[in-house]
Amino acid sequence: MADLLQELELQIAGVKTAATRQNVGVIREVGDGVARVEGLTDAMLNEMLDLGHGITGLALNLEETEVGVIILGDYTQLQENDEVRTTGKLLQVPVGKSLLGRVVNTLGEPLDGKGPIESQVFYPVEKLAPGIIRRSPVRQPVQTGIMAIDAMIPIGRGQRELIIGDRSTGKTTICIDTIISQARLNKAAETSGDKDYRPLYCIYVAIGQKQSNIARIITVLEQAGAMPYTIIVASPASDSATNQYLAPFAGAAMGEWFMDNGMDALIIYDDLSKHAVAYRQVSLVLKRPSGREAYPGDVFYLHSRLLERAARVGEIETQAGDVSAYIPTNVISITDGQIYLETDLFYQGMRPAISVGLSVSRVGSAAQLKAMKQVAGQLKGDLAQFRELAAFAQFGSELDAKTQAQIDRGKRIMEIFKQAQYSPIPVQTQVAIIWAVQNGYLDDVPLNRVKEFQIKLTEYLSTRKPELLARIAEEKALDAGLTADVKATTDEFKQTWS
Repeated sequence: MADLLQELELQIAGVKTAATRQNVGVIREVGDGVARVEGLTDAMLNEMLDLGHGITGLALNLEETEVGVIILGDYTQLQENDEVRTTGKLLQVPVGKSLLGRVVNTLGEPLDGKGPIESQVFYPVEKLAPGIIRRSPVRQPVQTGIMAIDAMIPIGRGQRELIIGDRSTGKTTICIDTIISQARLNKAAETSGDKDYRPLYCIYVAIGQKQSNIARIITVLEQAGAMPYTIIVASPASDSATNQYLAPFAGAAMGEWFMDNGMDALIIYDDLSKHAVAYRQVSLVLKRPSGREAYPGDVFYLHSRLLERAARVGEIETQAGDVSAYIPTNVISITDGQIYLETDLFYQGMRPAISVGLSVSRVGSAAQLKAMKQVAGQLKGDLAQFRELAAFAQFGSELDAKTQAQIDRGKRIMEIFKQAQYSPIPVQTQVAIIWAVQNGYLDDVPLNRVKEFQIKLTEYLSTRKPELLARIAEEKALDAGLTADVKATTDEFKQTWS
């Protein structure tokens, strides 16, 4: 009898220790990727919820009697009165160098068929931005390889730059060129063993784009050898609005790992207008009150809390957002400058179609190499003046020799700024070409042969004078001796060119 009592006591003790308290609710309503759940008393904002059937949800609306949940997965498997459990975890994504070269979805799961992501580190998707004290000034450049940008609208590591323009004006091309340019610089530094150069890793977040476009971008990056330094977070148009809304935040978390570990990252959101549309869709289904153009009132906060996560702290993260046909003033007020692409320029054959007058970098020449500053300091002013004079000259009035010379010089500058897509130019080559233009070496070259002159000069420099380009890259400034060498080289080339 004593043995039986002892056994019963042990079983009761075992039951007591095994009991756990769990917060369980039930689905009251489900549809359009959103569920309303009753009975969850302790759910946290952005907490992952277990909806059963292997489906995860995210608590987005915490109301008095119910929780609004956005569903990450196939919501058609869910029904009313299904049980929902809290997990006590915030939404996290895998981070780290193991993601480089991979194409992943919003949750960091592979889409490229190259096997699982081997990462032991996870970062929360939502995170507070670094405070003012932790931020460092923007001083180190991001070389986009696009001459018009590097010369006149410099972008620095730690800066947020907006790319704005109508459909099909080349916004994505600028972003892809920048990734290719960084990959080439990273590769060159690895080959030469340059310990001072900090590689810049790239994260490209594709939001609401056609899958064919995303596939084309991946192909371009693979052919350019840029994928080993790049992570692609893809949330295509066929994805749910929930995934499209979360994609930029997942990309930001991946970039923050590089930032926290003393590395540099460039993150590109393509594009934030589609992101705002996805957020509007989620908010309307959750019955949040809508405001202007049916966007919820916190759509401004949506982008500010995302873009403010870019900072130069331990070191950097640079972010470029792309907004087309959506209240652009919102994002212009958050970012540190914008590159404006003009449709008229695009159709006139000026590609990239960068409007010099409307584009601005609020970091300015602080993020430029000194050599570029020396040769391109007056460029923006010269081009603005050229625009005014060219408009005046259209009236057919006679122009004095000085005005005509300014117009001719402006036309040649515009010509050298034309650049084929996916072919970024190294900054040292840019410096040599702009120096030649500014010092009158192209003034007597016929306008229709300016591009030919530029291509031949680039070939001449890279094949016969690589040591000169290396010196410009190394010294980062044009002293009297280096300027004399650039002049002598350009004179030599001009004599051979006909």
